[in-house]
Amino acid sequence: MSLDAGVTIVSLANNGRFSIMKNRIALALALFSLSAFSQAASPCQEKEHEIQREISYAEKHNNQSRINGLNKALREVRANCSDSKLRAAHQKKIAEMKEEVAGRRHDLNEAKQKGDAEKISKREHKLKEAQAELKALEARDY
Repeated sequence: MSLDAGVTIVSLANNGRFSIMKNRIALALALFSLSAFSQAASPCQEKEHEIQREISYAEKHNNQSRINGLNKALREVRANCSDSKLRAAHQKKIAEMKEEVAGRRHDLNEAKQKGDAEKISKREHKLKEAQAELKALEARDY
């Protein structure tokens, strides 16, 4: 189970493609929150720490179903985590995000060709979000 498995939010974008932008933003924020911890720990240790942090938060808010899911994720991380697999998965996320940025650029260029100011504004916003997310992923030391 990955960090983002519990926060996946899928929405249908205007152009008919599925977007997991909210999920990616949550992941980027989680990765930034680990930056101080990451200098002294392996990727698997970081992942375990992040899950434990989320468990503490869920306990404070009496969210038992979330606690149960996170405890399962923690057991899986402890049993199966591999730093090399996490690094490979991170590189895959970066590649996927680069494709997302390219797609957003393409969508923006199409909107500019049509001259639709509202669509141009929306596409620019989506491109900026994707670029920020890519930057956050690339800043991560996996």
